[in-house]
Amino acid sequence: MQPLCDAIHPRTLGDRDTELGKLRLVGVAAATRARVRDDIVRIVHRGLALPDLARTVSGSLSRAVPFDGTCLLTVDPATLLPIGEIVENGLPPTAMPRLTEIELGEPDVNKFTALARAPVPAASLSEATGGDLDRSLRHCEIRRPSGFADELRAVLTDATGSWGGLTLLRETKRPNFTRTDVRFVASLASILADGVRRATLLAAAGDGERFDSGFLVLAADDTVELANPAAEQWIDELSPLGPPTIPRPAAIRAVVVQARRIAAGSRDVVASARVRTRAGHWLVVRGWPVGADRVAVLLEAARPAELAASIADAYGFTERERAITALVARGLTTTEIADRLHLSAYTVQDHLKAIFVKSATSSRGELVSRLFFDHHVARLQSITAEHP
Repeated sequence: MQPLCDAIHPRTLGDRDTELGKLRLVGVAAATRARVRDDIVRIVHRGLALPDLARTVSGSLSRAVPFDGTCLLTVDPATLLPIGEIVENGLPPTAMPRLTEIELGEPDVNKFTALARAPVPAASLSEATGGDLDRSLRHCEIRRPSGFADELRAVLTDATGSWGGLTLLRETKRPNFTRTDVRFVASLASILADGVRRATLLAAAGDGERFDSGFLVLAADDTVELANPAAEQWIDELSPLGPPTIPRPAAIRAVVVQARRIAAGSRDVVASARVRTRAGHWLVVRGWPVGADRVAVLLEAARPAELAASIADAYGFTERERAITALVARGLTTTEIADRLHLSAYTVQDHLKAIFVKSATSSRGELVSRLFFDHHVARLQSITAEHP
């Protein structure tokens, strides 16, 4: 009988070695992705500020999905308007106004609003265009002239809403993102949304000077025709530290684009966004068309009622849970809360259990300490007074 080893063709052995090598590489890649995922979960729960969160997540994510540039876009979950951006080795600041116009008002592929409705919250530009990247308007006008090729986008959504968008960029002559890359980034979308939500809502509140209402009037070419001193102060608070950039802050750009769409006849858009400033103050930015080609922008500190949704979103509280939490902060007993809200004591206890789970607390004292350290008590009390 011929030995088994002699019966196998040498090429077959080589093919098997190749296949084993591929399997080993797949296993190594899967193990790397698992480690990166665990690392990002830990990063999200470290309580980092948004710039630190973006930088740290990028460093970890690049080990599993290599990229050359990135942008973390934050949005108001109520309107999905962009309110901030953290760019690392990405598009130049001068490209941002046009990118905002395309994103909010012109047809293109893989827009964040479309990804928010899609079954999978991430996609690559190469896959969406069938490899013809120039089918994308933002690629033709902005990305290719800036030296970039493929792009991987993900909308960051969790159970409480959409909180941002992540864009990964690869330079020209680099390979396209793979479907495995897309699936992995999609699997991180809710985790990253949780991190952005925490960084946006749960940071310490600002205690410094609060400015008067700001007012801007922009001409057709977006030059400022009129600005009061308060507007300049608010814009400074919305701008990142460091040398000033050419475009105005993201929230103002987005509201201006929406106001122009309203002037053009669009009825399905809202020119308003809530944004937290660098100093920790909450600001509402509103825009409306003035005449045929001008836009007026109002910047004013958010009132308690306007923050109600944000406070609830911080831990995913329902309206009833928010009302109960405010009454707990006032020191009311379970029976007193039940009487005030016309509920049974058992129902109040069930709501308290849900509140403890969502806020990762185990007692009333810990709940109050965690939620209201940054002056949320007064805000929630005001909300409860408005909706007894």
